[in-house]
Amino acid sequence: MSRRMVPVMVILFLVTGTALKPSQGSESEYFSIAKNIELLGDVYRGVSEKYVDSINAAEFMYAGIDGMLETLDPYTVFLDKEESQELGELTSGQYAGIGVRISEIAGDVYIVSVFEGTPAAHADLRVGDRIVKVDSHVVEGKELDEVKDFIKGPSGSRVTLSIERYGQRRKKRYTLIRQEVRINSVQYAWLFGTVGYFEMNSFGNRSADELGRAISEMQAAARIKNRPMTAVILDLRNNPGGLLDVAVDVTGLFVEKGSQVVSTRGRDPESEIRYQTAREPAVERLPLVVLINKNSASASEIVAGAIQELDRGVVIGDRSFGKGLVQSVISLPYDCTLKLTTAKYYTPSGRLIQKEHGWTGGVRDVLMREEKEKDKKVFYTRNSRKVYGGGGILPDIRVEAATLTDYEASLRKEGMLFRYANKYRAANDRLPEAGLDRTSLMRDFERFVKKEGFSYQTEPEILLEAIEKSLEDEQEKASGKIDTLIASLESEMKRMAAKEVSDESETIALALEQEIMRHFDENAARRSIIEGDPAVKKALSILRDSGEYREILNP
Repeated sequence: MSRRMVPVMVILFLVTGTALKPSQGSESEYFSIAKNIELLGDVYRGVSEKYVDSINAAEFMYAGIDGMLETLDPYTVFLDKEESQELGELTSGQYAGIGVRISEIAGDVYIVSVFEGTPAAHADLRVGDRIVKVDSHVVEGKELDEVKDFIKGPSGSRVTLSIERYGQRRKKRYTLIRQEVRINSVQYAWLFGTVGYFEMNSFGNRSADELGRAISEMQAAARIKNRPMTAVILDLRNNPGGLLDVAVDVTGLFVEKGSQVVSTRGRDPESEIRYQTAREPAVERLPLVVLINKNSASASEIVAGAIQELDRGVVIGDRSFGKGLVQSVISLPYDCTLKLTTAKYYTPSGRLIQKEHGWTGGVRDVLMREEKEKDKKVFYTRNSRKVYGGGGILPDIRVEAATLTDYEASLRKEGMLFRYANKYRAANDRLPEAGLDRTSLMRDFERFVKKEGFSYQTEPEILLEAIEKSLEDEQEKASGKIDTLIASLESEMKRMAAKEVSDESETIALALEQEIMRHFDENAARRSIIEGDPAVKKALSILRDSGEYREILNP
């Protein structure tokens, strides 16, 4: 988020307060706070009035607030009016716009996703369209957040996009009416045989209801096929979390009513609050797998930890992020907000979810010190299975996430897969019924990247190039032996790079096929990716073997 200007009065409210009263501290603590606030105010006033150069008063106070908060954890932040509005959009899953997701690819801004039922979908905007102008704003050279702000606006207002579509000479203008866009937190839901798969990307106000509705719809679809749903996969990978009470409600869809899900503890030793499920479960007895990875955080970890410790399901994937700090949102004047860490999350057995992330300085170090040794302890689930502290949720079965190779990462960084898919979509109205011929696809792709001037360099090649330049700059390059050695190394590295490209041909062909598919049908492309996902394959294998599933939960 970009830091924006707000009235100095907002900042002064934070510094001076309205009526400073100690909540439970001693008089000496109260005096210390009052003294330091007075000192801070005097410094601010003195610099503002007498510094040799004129200063921006609001920016100067922003620096002071940010400096104070930086001594704490990175989740305690001050938000101005616009940033507070963005926070509201994240928790509600609702905003006024046209229903697209945009991204910067190779220096240009493209539409990378179009939400169903939105103005963008009705106007036939598509994945791969390049945004040239929004109303009178030329997009080139603008930050991505700026472009997003141009597109958003009051519901019912008009916005005009100038779009460049691959293969068409003339730009097209689309005038759309902004409307309230609701993003379903259950992004994908499918049946794999009789196993229901549900992918959640957030925990907003309506997430529990959306998941409950998706489960009911999937059960109904399974009954129509005379094959009732027999198990559930809840995919929380890359889900950054959200609202605490929603995490409890989501857990309540799977566990018996009244089950403890999480507890929070603040500064006061007597401040512990325990959260229990209050709803009747939707699928209390169906076998369950929860998928997590290193980007599953906060509410995702609450759900995964509770499911694991209540022995309600099997957790598969990588250790989660380890974000177990509770933020309270404090409203301030002028529509500003202070997002303040006020407590920590603990699983039902007492594991601290928060992981030490290498923060340095001040309270950040103190925050974890008291729990560091405790988190190395062994904890026990309801069935007396061992689970371990250390921050985050350690899955019952580790399945490491697939990582991009250097070659594929380089192709994606330059937008080669995306841009080729644009080219294919422009030349074809639909995908071939028999599927794509990967051999001919790769031949055409190789011609495309060559025409686009793409050149792949391995890390050793980049390093050798730097060494060669250094020798030239230092004028230490010998005319004979070093020349020969460098030429030999360059030749060998080129051969190794060519072999790497050749060895990855099948992987790139699959990635290219899925990217092309995404330009025609985002849901079909996502399903193709999920079907080949190692963690999903492992989950399906366990859920289809009742003996293995029971053995994991009842060792």
